[in-house]
Amino acid sequence: MVHTSKNSGAAEGARYYPFPRVVDVLLRGAGQVMFQNSPWTGLFFLLGIAWGSWRADRPEIVIGALTGLCVGTLAACLLHAPREEIDSGLHGYNGILVGCALPVFFGSGPMCWALVFAGAFFSTVIMMAVSSFLSSWKVSAMTGPFVFTTWFILLASYNFVHFDIVALPEPSLPAQPSAALAVIPGLEALFRATFTGVSQVFLIDNAVTGAIFLAGIAASSLPAALLGWGGSVLAIAVALVLGADGRSVEAGLYQFSAVLTAIGLGSTFYRPGWRVLLYAFLGTVFTVVAQGALNVALAPLGIPTLTFPFVIAAWLFLLPHVHFAQKGSDVSPSD
Repeated sequence: MVHTSKNSGAAEGARYYPFPRVVDVLLRGAGQVMFQNSPWTGLFFLLGIAWGSWRADRPEIVIGALTGLCVGTLAACLLHAPREEIDSGLHGYNGILVGCALPVFFGSGPMCWALVFAGAFFSTVIMMAVSSFLSSWKVSAMTGPFVFTTWFILLASYNFVHFDIVALPEPSLPAQPSAALAVIPGLEALFRATFTGVSQVFLIDNAVTGAIFLAGIAASSLPAALLGWGGSVLAIAVALVLGADGRSVEAGLYQFSAVLTAIGLGSTFYRPGWRVLLYAFLGTVFTVVAQGALNVALAPLGIPTLTFPFVIAAWLFLLPHVHFAQKGSDVSPSD
């Protein structure tokens, strides 16, 4: 991941925050899901997850998030990952996403918790491997380790009887949806969907959680928060113009990857400017198209896209190394 200069250098910045060192690192790991190297952002994210988990009566989601965050970070320490990466939270954000995702799909049984522990650990191993592989291209691993780890576990669940599947999509062959599904929701529902699209980054369907997340991003970077919400709005518009299922749009399922793309391209990897905003606009539109394509590609396997549309869009839009003004000199060694 890449960090804004405002929050760079966790080893130095930890002295300026009223959190013990370990808590500071863990909170930064939560904030790094949306590119913010800030413990305050991470605190807001955890509060948002707790709220959404409580409202859905699914306490296992916030427990899984905390477990995944801790295990992923601990794994990096045990594997002797670079200290500056650990201090910046770069080995916590994939773990927290794994911890949020697996209880959604497998409930809260013993097997689920075993998978959360193993998955969070594996996500750190994959993070180190993917970062090393991509280092020559100067591209970050993004949330790829979370996606790959979770996909492997979800696919394995179809082969082992002791995996208790509770919420995976039914495998199906690709087919164009009925025009009757392409209904445009009302204005109030669309407004809520702009926030739900943000909350779905952590697989939570709750507009209040999305608003809490945006507040957390704003605590670190107001432009990033505006880009995140704007990316959700743009994704809704593109999805509806293309004829997406209105219910999926209401649930935020076309927006969450676009939110990450808009923040990443618009405020994290380059210094904001009109050309960067245009580039982020195009990348966000592409992300929605990628979302639709991957929905179809993965339907026969019965697994969700997770944040892979964002990963694909970010990699493709960063690999050309477009010569915009660079976002400071604080790129982490994992990039």
